[in-house]
Amino acid sequence: MPRRPDFEIGGTFIAPGSRQTVDLPVSTLSDHTPVTMSVHVIHGKVDGPTLFVSAGIHGDEIIGIEILRRLMKAPNLRTLKGTLLIVPIVNSFGFLNRSRYLPDRRDLNRSFPGSDTGSLASRLAHLFTAEVLARSDIGIDLHSAAIHRMNYPQIRISAAKGTALRLAEVFGAPVIMEAPVREGSLRATAKKLRKDVILYEAGEGLRFDEFSVRAGYAGLLRVLRHLGMISAKGVAHAKSKPQFCASSKWVRAPIGGLLRTYKTDGELVREGDLLGSVSDPFGDVEQEVLAPFDGIIVGRAILPIVNEGDAVFHLGRVVSFERAENTVEDLSTQLHDDPMFDEDEII
Repeated sequence: MPRRPDFEIGGTFIAPGSRQTVDLPVSTLSDHTPVTMSVHVIHGKVDGPTLFVSAGIHGDEIIGIEILRRLMKAPNLRTLKGTLLIVPIVNSFGFLNRSRYLPDRRDLNRSFPGSDTGSLASRLAHLFTAEVLARSDIGIDLHSAAIHRMNYPQIRISAAKGTALRLAEVFGAPVIMEAPVREGSLRATAKKLRKDVILYEAGEGLRFDEFSVRAGYAGLLRVLRHLGMISAKGVAHAKSKPQFCASSKWVRAPIGGLLRTYKTDGELVREGDLLGSVSDPFGDVEQEVLAPFDGIIVGRAILPIVNEGDAVFHLGRVVSFERAENTVEDLSTQLHDDPMFDEDEII
């Protein structure tokens, strides 16, 4: 059998059967400290797909970093087929400053595909596009909600068909959301390059929560197994098919004041159910927040201080309430009980 070629990225060559972290130069800080984007490359001895997994495109969305830390220690990767590119922190500037944005206040996920002569955000987007996206066949991008919000584990895809839908189903997060791509986003650029990229959303900005980490870690292993890149040992199939939501709506605060929530993320609600209430600090004025349709709460506000019109509950529309109830319960129970997540064996 002929030897598999080395994998080249940023002028560095990684031999088959080896792994290496490559630091791609981005820029320098104002004090002349160099800033890089680090890509951990695992280049298998046997041919297979090239998959990238990334986190930290928004610097305050850190839950994906923990998911990828666990992934890099997974025993299954020792016999990887194909090539895996892991980018735990895309936006180092935002991460260091605990900010969603770059120093120029631009959103990196609205700056793709970027330019090597543009703004700082544009240059970073161009680097990721050229060195990571262009070299990959498939991608998974990890995100969380912004600060003061929580997202229930979900996969977002642009269309309910094709490879992206199949990967989303294999990933096994409790919810799949159909969400159109936004101009300047990584997914929009990937679509133009005919690359399939799915997006995982879970948890809260600047916070870890074990349930969301487990859902993301398990999902990545399932996708790697589905693509034939790792063995099936220790990787359980999702017990149920995820709940698909073709549309969603943010329910907003009817008045400004203090929000009390009676439902939480992942809960199924009927049309007219009481989600929460908003009252003034004296308790003289109070208005209820009601569910506008049958759905599942896929996101919600954490901060109880709200202004009129603030988004407080993100509701995904479900077709069958009973089917959704069984699906969410099965997948949630599996994430809590799966032996691969025994507390004594957490990586």
